[in-house]
Amino acid sequence: MTVRYGMVGGGPGAFIGAVHRMAAALDGEYSLVAGAFSSDPGKSEQSGKELGLAPERVYASYTNMAQAEGALPVGQRIQAVAIVTPNHLHFAVARAFLEQGIHVICDKPLTTTLEDAEALCRLVAERDLLFAVTHNYTGYPLVKEARERVRAGSLGTVRKVVVEYVQGWLSTLLEAQGQKQAEWRSDPERGGASAVLGDIGSHAHNLVRYVTGLEVQRLFADLGTVVEGRELDDDATVLLELDGGVRGLLIASQIATGERNHLRLRIYGSEGALDWSQEDPNRLRLVSPDGSEQILHRGAGQLSQAATAHTRLPSGHPEGFIEAFANLYRNVARAINTGATSGDFPTIADGTRGVHFIHAAVASHKAGAWVDASYAPPAS
Repeated sequence: MTVRYGMVGGGPGAFIGAVHRMAAALDGEYSLVAGAFSSDPGKSEQSGKELGLAPERVYASYTNMAQAEGALPVGQRIQAVAIVTPNHLHFAVARAFLEQGIHVICDKPLTTTLEDAEALCRLVAERDLLFAVTHNYTGYPLVKEARERVRAGSLGTVRKVVVEYVQGWLSTLLEAQGQKQAEWRSDPERGGASAVLGDIGSHAHNLVRYVTGLEVQRLFADLGTVVEGRELDDDATVLLELDGGVRGLLIASQIATGERNHLRLRIYGSEGALDWSQEDPNRLRLVSPDGSEQILHRGAGQLSQAATAHTRLPSGHPEGFIEAFANLYRNVARAINTGATSGDFPTIADGTRGVHFIHAAVASHKAGAWVDASYAPPAS
């Protein structure tokens, strides 16, 4: 059954809103029927027209939208809302729709404060609703293959994890030129406690957890603001101690000149290693103790059921970012249609762990020391 959904944010000039809409549309399991696409009512109306929505379902504000949609009969109102606003609005928007009994799909990071994240956890549990956080890189088939192999013990005992997410788009003071995406991300009031960890470091942290199943117990973080005049950090190096004493390294940078969207995960075990890169996502490199290599290809016959279930095209026909994002949306739709509140997608608990990681890293940087990063979110 097609899931009726609405969107908050994603109006003119917004990148990620269009990505969410393409991902939701790919498998035909969603129908966009409502939205409050901008804080400017005129721009929201413009977006609604361009998307072919009924005028009465295009709202001037998210508060109007939540109240109006919540008042509609169950068979007509939206079942889920996609939140694609700047970070500081996530909490208030999510709370408004959860209070109306509407499922939530929210961009990362979940919130800018841990207090707000935990409040959403409790509200989700109280209302028995689904809440997904769009850490979309977990949707790649070969990330799922990596997870299956690590969890099955194919690498032996995990010893070392290295994850890096580096970009170069903020190598200059782009926010001073009025670039919208740079402007709000570098603003402490809208971006949160850390710009680089909130924007891309949270993805790297989630990817480690998803593939290995290990949680961060301690960390030592060095956060830097490299570009002069920037208000928040744009570069981070974080030493990690994971469950069982597994050593880890997380690098996140948005001032890595010339880099595009280089997210790479390497896991080293006692019996082998694996290596996956988001810019070449259809290949997974496996390494044996003697240094010999095996390359797995998306769509090939030797992959796990988890990987093949998230593959659309035959091997040799590349799948990428939108398809991975769509896998998350498809899994959420199927959970909604079966009445489940969890599945193979990041949940409110995952999002809350991500917020805790960001704040632990900021605390470590300020103290110049290792800090306890163990954490259990409220039951949700």
